[in-house]
Amino acid sequence: REPRAASAGEVAQVRTDVTAEIAVDRPREQVSGYATDWRNDREWIGALTDVRHVAGPEGGVGSQVLRMASFLGRRIEYVNEVIEHEPGRRLVMRSVKAPFPMTVAYEFEDADRGGTLMRIRALGDASGFYRLAGPLLTRAVKRSIAADLARLKAALEA
Repeated sequence: REPRAASAGEVAQVRTDVTAEIAVDRPREQVSGYATDWRNDREWIGALTDVRHVAGPEGGVGSQVLRMASFLGRRIEYVNEVIEHEPGRRLVMRSVKAPFPMTVAYEFEDADRGGTLMRIRALGDASGFYRLAGPLLTRAVKRSIAADLARLKAALEA
Protein backbone atom coordinates (compact mmCIF):
# COMPACT_ATOMS: atom_id res chain seq x y z
CA ARG A 1 0.00 0.00 0.00
CA GLU A 2 1.44 3.36 -0.98
CA PRO A 3 0.84 6.32 1.34
CA ARG A 4 -1.58 8.98 0.17
CA ALA A 5 -0.88 12.69 0.31
CA ALA A 6 -2.32 14.59 3.25
CA SER A 7 -5.35 16.69 2.47
CA ALA A 8 -6.01 20.17 3.86
CA GLY A 9 -6.22 20.05 7.65
CA GLU A 10 -4.46 16.69 7.94
CA VAL A 11 -0.96 16.18 9.24
CA ALA A 12 1.36 14.50 6.73
CA GLN A 13 2.75 11.12 7.70
CA VAL A 14 6.43 10.25 7.70
CA ARG A 15 7.31 7.22 5.58
CA THR A 16 9.84 4.80 7.06
CA ASP A 17 11.44 2.17 4.82
CA VAL A 18 14.40 0.38 6.38
CA THR A 19 16.24 -2.76 5.33
CA ALA A 20 19.05 -4.51 7.19
CA GLU A 21 20.67 -7.90 6.65
CA ILE A 22 23.24 -10.20 8.19
CA ALA A 23 24.98 -13.45 7.30
CA VAL A 24 24.50 -16.18 9.90
CA ASP A 25 26.72 -19.26 9.90
CA ARG A 26 23.82 -21.68 10.29
CA PRO A 27 21.51 -23.46 7.83
CA ARG A 28 18.55 -21.47 6.50
CA GLU A 29 15.97 -23.77 8.12
CA GLN A 30 17.56 -23.25 11.54
CA VAL A 31 17.79 -19.46 11.18
CA SER A 32 14.28 -19.08 9.80
CA GLY A 33 12.82 -21.48 12.37
CA TYR A 34 14.34 -19.51 15.22
CA ALA A 35 13.55 -16.04 13.86
CA THR A 36 9.94 -16.79 12.96
CA ASP A 37 9.04 -18.46 16.28
CA TRP A 38 7.49 -15.74 18.46
CA ARG A 39 8.68 -17.55 21.60
CA ASN A 40 12.26 -16.53 20.70
CA ASP A 41 11.49 -12.84 20.09
CA ARG A 42 12.59 -11.56 23.52
CA GLU A 43 15.94 -13.32 23.11
CA TRP A 44 16.93 -11.43 19.97
CA ILE A 45 14.66 -8.37 19.61
CA GLY A 46 16.16 -5.95 22.09
CA ALA A 47 13.32 -3.49 22.68
CA LEU A 48 10.77 -6.13 23.71
CA THR A 49 9.63 -6.47 27.30
CA ASP A 50 6.80 -8.97 26.69
CA VAL A 51 5.54 -11.16 23.83
CA ARG A 52 2.33 -13.20 23.72
CA HIS A 53 0.45 -15.14 21.08
CA VAL A 54 -3.10 -13.75 21.11
CA ALA A 55 -5.00 -15.19 18.12
CA GLY A 56 -4.93 -17.48 15.12
CA PRO A 57 -2.80 -20.51 14.35
CA GLU A 58 0.65 -20.21 15.93
CA GLY A 59 3.16 -19.23 13.26
CA GLY A 60 0.75 -19.50 10.34
CA VAL A 61 -1.08 -16.90 8.30
CA GLY A 62 -3.57 -15.16 10.59
CA SER A 63 -1.46 -15.67 13.72
CA GLN A 64 -1.39 -12.55 15.92
CA VAL A 65 1.33 -11.75 18.45
CA LEU A 66 1.17 -8.97 21.04
CA ARG A 67 4.49 -7.26 21.66
CA MET A 68 5.29 -4.70 24.34
CA ALA A 69 8.41 -2.63 23.83
CA SER A 70 10.26 0.54 24.61
CA PHE A 71 11.12 2.67 21.60
CA LEU A 72 12.50 6.23 21.48
CA GLY A 73 11.87 6.49 25.21
CA ARG A 74 8.21 5.50 25.00
CA ARG A 75 6.42 2.32 26.00
CA ILE A 76 4.51 0.90 23.07
CA GLU A 77 2.19 -2.03 22.64
CA TYR A 78 1.41 -3.48 19.25
CA VAL A 79 -0.10 -6.57 17.66
CA ASN A 80 1.41 -8.01 14.50
CA GLU A 81 -0.51 -10.40 12.27
CA VAL A 82 1.21 -12.84 9.92
CA ILE A 83 -0.07 -12.09 6.42
CA GLU A 84 2.37 -14.23 4.45
CA HIS A 85 4.46 -17.23 5.47
CA GLU A 86 6.64 -19.36 3.26
CA PRO A 87 8.47 -21.57 5.80
CA GLY A 88 12.22 -21.34 5.51
CA ARG A 89 12.02 -18.43 3.05
CA ARG A 90 9.79 -15.52 4.10
CA LEU A 91 7.52 -14.19 6.83
CA VAL A 92 5.52 -10.96 6.47
CA MET A 93 3.65 -9.32 9.35
CA ARG A 94 1.52 -6.19 9.51
CA SER A 95 0.46 -4.27 12.56
CA VAL A 96 -3.22 -4.57 13.40
CA LYS A 97 -2.84 -2.52 16.60
CA ALA A 98 0.05 -0.08 16.91
CA PRO A 99 0.99 3.56 17.44
CA PHE A 100 1.78 3.65 13.71
CA PRO A 101 1.06 1.17 10.89
CA MET A 102 4.01 -1.04 10.02
CA THR A 103 4.74 -4.01 7.78
CA VAL A 104 7.78 -6.13 8.59
CA ALA A 105 9.21 -8.81 6.31
CA TYR A 106 11.82 -11.42 7.25
CA GLU A 107 13.57 -13.07 4.29
CA PHE A 108 16.04 -15.94 4.33
CA GLU A 109 18.44 -16.95 1.55
CA ASP A 110 21.10 -19.62 1.34
CA ALA A 111 24.57 -18.14 1.70
CA ASP A 112 28.09 -19.46 1.26
CA ARG A 113 29.16 -22.70 2.99
CA GLY A 114 25.74 -23.58 4.36
CA GLY A 115 25.07 -20.24 6.00
CA THR A 116 22.05 -17.97 5.71
CA LEU A 117 21.53 -14.39 4.67
CA MET A 118 18.70 -12.96 6.77
CA ARG A 119 17.08 -9.69 5.74
CA ILE A 120 14.52 -7.61 7.61
CA ARG A 121 12.55 -4.84 5.91
CA ALA A 122 10.35 -2.53 7.99
CA LEU A 123 7.95 -0.26 6.16
CA GLY A 124 5.54 2.11 7.87
CA ASP A 125 3.85 5.46 8.22
CA ALA A 126 4.50 7.36 11.43
CA SER A 127 2.03 9.77 12.96
CA GLY A 128 1.68 11.72 16.22
CA PHE A 129 4.82 11.77 18.36
CA TYR A 130 6.60 9.44 15.95
CA ARG A 131 5.85 11.76 13.00
CA LEU A 132 7.45 14.62 14.90
CA ALA A 133 10.48 12.43 15.49
CA GLY A 134 10.53 11.53 11.77
CA PRO A 135 14.20 12.17 10.97
CA LEU A 136 15.23 10.25 14.08
CA LEU A 137 12.72 7.47 13.48
CA THR A 138 14.34 5.98 10.38
CA ARG A 139 17.80 6.03 11.96
CA ALA A 140 16.48 4.53 15.20
CA VAL A 141 14.62 1.75 13.36
CA LYS A 142 17.72 0.95 11.27
CA ARG A 143 19.96 0.84 14.38
CA SER A 144 17.42 -1.26 16.26
CA ILE A 145 17.03 -3.82 13.47
CA ALA A 146 20.81 -4.06 12.94
CA ALA A 147 21.32 -4.68 16.67
CA ASP A 148 18.52 -7.27 16.67
CA LEU A 149 20.14 -9.12 13.77
CA ALA A 150 23.50 -9.08 15.58
CA ARG A 151 21.83 -10.61 18.67
CA LEU A 152 20.16 -13.26 16.51
CA LYS A 153 23.51 -14.12 14.88
CA ALA A 154 25.25 -14.33 18.28
CA ALA A 155 22.50 -16.53 19.72
CA LEU A 156 22.52 -18.96 16.81
CA GLU A 157 26.29 -19.13 16.35
CA ALA A 158 27.07 -19.56 20.07
